[in-house]
Amino acid sequence: MTGDGTRAVRAGLPEAEAYAPTLPGPVFAAHFHLPGDAVGPYTYGRDANPTWSLLERAISELESPGTDAETVVFSSGMGAISAVLLSQLRQGEAAVLPSDGYQLLPALIERLEGYGVTVRTAPTGEDAQLAALDDRTKLLWLETPSNPGLDVCDIRRLAAAAHARGALVAVDNTLATPLGQRPLELGADFAVASGTKALTGHGDVLLGYVTCRDPRLAAEVRAWRKTVGAIPGPMEAWLAHRSLATLQLRVDRQAATALALAEALRDRPEITGLRHPGLPTDPAHRLAVEQMRGGRFGCVVSFTLPDKAHAERFLAELRLVDDATSFGGVRSTAERRGRWGGDAVPEGFIRFSVGAEDPDDLIADVLRALDTARAGTGNRTGASG
Repeated sequence: MTGDGTRAVRAGLPEAEAYAPTLPGPVFAAHFHLPGDAVGPYTYGRDANPTWSLLERAISELESPGTDAETVVFSSGMGAISAVLLSQLRQGEAAVLPSDGYQLLPALIERLEGYGVTVRTAPTGEDAQLAALDDRTKLLWLETPSNPGLDVCDIRRLAAAAHARGALVAVDNTLATPLGQRPLELGADFAVASGTKALTGHGDVLLGYVTCRDPRLAAEVRAWRKTVGAIPGPMEAWLAHRSLATLQLRVDRQAATALALAEALRDRPEITGLRHPGLPTDPAHRLAVEQMRGGRFGCVVSFTLPDKAHAERFLAELRLVDDATSFGGVRSTAERRGRWGGDAVPEGFIRFSVGAEDPDDLIADVLRALDTARAGTGNRTGASG
């Protein structure tokens, strides 16, 4: 299998068996028949599950095709992130993390520092984390494109510099997806993502995963999952695997529409700080073209409106867009990101996640809502759908 669409449709499927489903249903089991010694692929439900196994194989085929990579799935993206950081870092060691990454990273940094780990942070853009590396660094954590600011860093360059100092490298690949970027091919040791977002794409599953090529690292992450019990339910794993079949269709449609939306917003006088890596004028565009695959620059567009009230008028006027958090779903969402308090963004900052609606319909809805919000005549209240 060479094409991304073919791989997404076929990834992780078992060998064909007469009269069996092509994708077996979820296996609900807390324990399994286990005669004799406690060995075998399935012994207890916290260790492994056949439904996880198929999904893990599928994700490995997407993140690192043609290799012996191993994937470990988790009950959420934060479960996956925590597993890498907490399984690899010890008291007295140091880690470098992005200062502009996912909003729960500061809470995790506080926990790491409480365990005696030194954490240094730097922005994603312009490879600023490079200067934070030193000989005590055990792990470099990258998030590219970053969420919500959409900056990009050079994975190859940073991974080479970290490895030269004996450090491991993890990349949060959530926004790019494995169809848009393959961190392991660019030198990373861990590809990590929230499968809640574009990977599953329907806004109905919480999931996370870690993919490694080094069996020892995969075993350490898997042991952490077992110890803390951050396991996914079989139904969630099955839904995620089912959703992979449309991944290429969704990612390509959403990326193309996101770029079209960003282009439509470029000349709006009330908008500042417009970001999308696919825009030729975006500061991250040159590097994104070199490092991301197939013109897939993600489904997220970010921009800032003049103030909180203006942003909320805009959100209230949208008819085809849900005022909701998260991104990557087939239904477009947008939110005033500052309402959460965890991101260093202006009050009028909007994170817009493009769905699978007709591009012309979606862009027309956004422009109409902007016109109404700018006129100050919005009178709808509450979230809209």
